[in-house]
This record gives sequence, structure tokens and C-alpha cells, in this order.
Amino acid sequence: VQTTVVSNSIHSRNKPTKPNQYNIIYSINMDAIKTTQTYIERIISSEKTRGMKVLLLDAFTTQIISCTTSQSTILAKEVYLVSRLDSNVHNPNLESPSNNNNSNQNINSQKTGHMKAICFLRPTEINAGLLVKELTRPRFAEYHIFFSGILTSGLLRLIAESDEHELVKQVQEFYADYIPINDDLITLNCRNTIAMTVSAGTAWARDHAHLYERNRQGLEAIILSLKRQPTAIRYQGSSALAQQMARDVHEKIVSDQIFHFRNRSCLLLVLDRVDDPITPLLSQWTYQAMVHELLGLNTNRVVLKGAPNVSKELEEVVLSPTEDDFFFKNRHSNFGELGEAIQKLLKDYQNQTQNTNVSNLNSIEEMQNFMERFPELRSQSHNVSKHVAIMGELARLVEVCSLMDVSQFEQELACADDQSIHMRELLDKLGSMHVKIPDKLRLGLLFALRYEHSSNLHKVKSEMRKGGVTDDMIDLMDTILKYAGSRVRGPGLYGVGTKDIMSKMTKSFMTSVQGVQNVYAQHKPVLIDTLQAIQKGKLKQDSHPYIMGKGGIDEIPSEIIIFMAGGVTYEEAAKVSEFNKNNFGKMRVILGGSTIHNSTSFLEELRGLP
Repeated sequence: VQTTVVSNSIHSRNKPTKPNQYNIIYSINMDAIKTTQTYIERIISSEKTRGMKVLLLDAFTTQIISCTTSQSTILAKEVYLVSRLDSNVHNPNLESPSNNNNSNQNINSQKTGHMKAICFLRPTEINAGLLVKELTRPRFAEYHIFFSGILTSGLLRLIAESDEHELVKQVQEFYADYIPINDDLITLNCRNTIAMTVSAGTAWARDHAHLYERNRQGLEAIILSLKRQPTAIRYQGSSALAQQMARDVHEKIVSDQIFHFRNRSCLLLVLDRVDDPITPLLSQWTYQAMVHELLGLNTNRVVLKGAPNVSKELEEVVLSPTEDDFFFKNRHSNFGELGEAIQKLLKDYQNQTQNTNVSNLNSIEEMQNFMERFPELRSQSHNVSKHVAIMGELARLVEVCSLMDVSQFEQELACADDQSIHMRELLDKLGSMHVKIPDKLRLGLLFALRYEHSSNLHKVKSEMRKGGVTDDMIDLMDTILKYAGSRVRGPGLYGVGTKDIMSKMTKSFMTSVQGVQNVYAQHKPVLIDTLQAIQKGKLKQDSHPYIMGKGGIDEIPSEIIIFMAGGVTYEEAAKVSEFNKNNFGKMRVILGGSTIHNSTSFLEELRGLP
């Protein structure tokens, strides 16, 4: 479904009376990365854009491209320049009026009349304004404009009326208004959304209206890009924001036939981070999650600058499941499995380099074969060095921060109920010089969430202060209980129901038994309990009401799109990936969220709450 502008004439989006009039190619499995890659491929290699061209992006679409498409792929499609339309450095049209003469000279010097411009932008008023400036003082021969979401008719008209030189050849909507991290994990990279979720239904919700709109638009783009029309919509009953978003998206689907697709039973489930404040606070032990927790993983990039024994070329590296086979295969491997996999990677590389030793080249043919393989060997060398460097830094931080000891206690706090033992161990950790200040804070918060009605919390705060935790950090204990205490969150954090004592005891016992094999992976996020309840047709309407659909065992969906306002975690992503693997051919889940949290980003957002 396309919106097209040719010169100044406007053609609105066609809305046929029957959904089957759409020319739609359905994917067998929902795959966020392949879906986005298909869009990018169509944008840069369509018949109309054949020839030398420039790719003009904004800040967000730059992140989309960098996470899904390699530079070599872009170059192979005759894209000779990738530039930011919203950057003063790249766009002379944005220079201040005082530099008008210089600006005109820069525009003239940067005019490339023989090249086409492909604009891939978010459908915002700011970007429409930038396009108006660009079309008023054009630098390129043609403009092919692609928006990552639904464009309003008003902005479409503004762009069309500004095209005085009749250079715009097409305007289309390609619904990639999100960043695909894994095939089943999506983020909007939208921060400060915990404040947005808390403000829903209050007088200060309007202060976060722009964040709400961004999240709603992102969710709509996910539905459109995956070409799925939800047959049922449910939301987290404890969240006013989840209810509002579910209702708004439902109204949009009903009112706009662009959302009408033929598909199997698909559930849209809108959640809120508030129901599970524990998962973002825990130490992580799978590769992707561990890197994000200890080093930071932002749009697939890891910064190792400042880490000991790291060469300059490895100060910033990329961990992409689309470009790095080793990372793709091991992103959900635990720390022990990862160490073995890296040892094997290093051994395989050493064997290969020995077989291609320059001193063993005795003929012209062998030399030619070596030169043909040299780029591959060099790339492989960088890949091995990268993973060895990351693993080395992770191992160093685990040792320096005593994370194995800390993590074991975190898991006990998350999974078992034994206040007297936990209190003694917590006081021991708070007084230890080997436990770092941020880890003492996390342990204190986990204890507070587990035993929020305990009279010991005052003593815990006092011991945290003695252990070096600052007052502003200690204040987070009250903040997190106000944000996600037992009166606010849903009933599933420490058991199936708040009044179901037997369920709590069973869950605590089962996690203890399961934890015998791996004490660092006992915890199971609330999200997984929710998925398993859906799978059995037992997710209660009291906790997750319907906006659309009936429920019951007859309506168990084959596909689920989950959106968590306030952010998701890589632990949840790893569990969803495991769920998809175990239920291949039966049920498929796509997990999306406002952002992807580690403990640092989660606590930063909590600090911003009133």
C-alpha cells in the first residue's frame, strides 16, 4: 500500500473495500530483521532509483540502517553517499541565516545534478520541514521519499506544495519505524518511558504525550511491517497506559483498512514494565545480555575504550547477528558455554592460518589462492580478536566485581522467600569491600521488593549508607516501591496470585529445584509465566483483559506480538527466543519494547520519577 506524490499532484492512499485487493506477500514466520531488510532493499534498489544516488536519513533511520544493512550492501546498490538530512554538518540548507552567503556557496558546491536522492525518514513535522527546505533549494536531480510510518495527509500536502521544481518522483510509506535487534526482538530506542507509563491517567500525562505518540506509532509500524492483523488484543490490567495504548491501536486498526491482512490467529499483547521490576536489576550470564549489562550494547555497538589490553582497532566493535555468525549462534549462550565456544573459534582460526602459512607457498597457483582468501582471513582475524577481547573484559569485570557471589544472592532474593537468611546475607554483602557500590544498591532494591512490608527496611538503608551507598541511591528504595510495589504492580511477580499461598510456595520450590543445575539462571521473568499461561489458554481476563477477542482454550493464538511500554531486557529476549525454538511450528512470539534496559538505564529512569 503506497502513498505517491508525482510533482504537485497528490494521490491519497487507496483503500479498497475488500482486504484481498491488497497485493501482500505473507512471511511464514514473523522475522523483524528480514522484514526490515526487505524494506531497505526495496528502497535502495527499485527500478525508479536505479543509477548513482545519495541516501538521506534522520537520526533514527540511521540507526535502522546501521542495524540491518552493511556498508558493502549499500555500495553494491550504487549508493555513493549516506548523509543526514537533520545535521548541520551534512546539510548546508540548515546553516544559520547570518551565514547566508556561505550557505549559498556550500549548496552550489554540493549540488550533484546527476544524482538521485533517496530520503528515508520518520513521518514527523520536523522531517517534513527539512524536506520543504531541501525542495526549496534542491541539491539533487530527483527525490524519492520513503517514510518509516504513516504520513498524515497534512504533511503530505505540505511536501507536495513545496515541490515547485517538480523533483519529487514518489512518496511511499515503508513501515520500518523501529530497530530490529534480533529476529524476534524489536526496540524503539525511546528513553524515559517509565515516567510516561507512571503518568498515564494523571494530569501530567500531557508532559509525556510525545513519548506516548512515538510508542503508539512504533507499535502500529510493527503490526503493519509484519503484515499481521490481530485477531485478539489484550493488555496488562494493572497499567492505565497499556489499556490506553491497546484501545488506541484497536481504534486505528478498525478505522483504517491498511491494517486489514489475512493471517492466522494473532494476539497483540500490550504490557507495562511495572509488573516486573526485578528482571532489569539482575546480573546477566548470557552473551548478549551480559555485554549489555557490563559494557553497554547500543544499536549493536560495544565500546571497549579504556579497557586494559585492548588494541585501538577494537575500542569500538560491532556485535550484529546479521553480520557475525559466531555472535548469531552464541548470543544466548551462558558464560561457561561462551568460553568453550571462543576457545574453539580461536583453535579453528589457528588451524586455518597454519594451513595458509606464507612460507608454505611453493607455486604461483598457491600464492593466487592465498591472495584470494586473504580478505576472508583478515576479516576472520578481526572477528576472533573482537570476541576474545570482549570475553576477556567480561571475565575481568566478573572477577573484579565479585559478580558470581553477588549474582547467586540476587537469584535467591528473586526466587526464594526466607527473610531471616536473606537479611543476614544482605548485611554481609553491604559490609563487604569486595562488593561494588552499584551492586549493593541492586541487592538493597531486590530485598525491598521482596520484603517491602518488613520492619527491617530502615536497618537496610542504614547499612547501605555505612557500606558507601549514597543517599540519592538509597532514596531509590522508596522510589521503586512507589513505582512497582505490591499495591501498584500485577499479582504475578512472586507467584501466580497474591492470595494464592500454595502457588507462591510451589513456584519458590520449583525454582529452587531447577536452580540446582545452574544457580545463576533460576529466575524466570513474569513475561514467560504470561506466555506459558497463553499457551495453555489460562491467562486470566482479570489480569489481562480483552479489548478484542473472546479468549478460552479455543482461541489459543499461533502468533503473538508483545509490546512492553517502559522497556524490555535481553534476559526476556533470550527466554522468548528459547520459547520460539521450543514451540517452532506451533507458536511464534515477537517481543518489542520502548527500549532495552540494563540495570543502569533502568535505575536512571527511576531517578527521573517524581
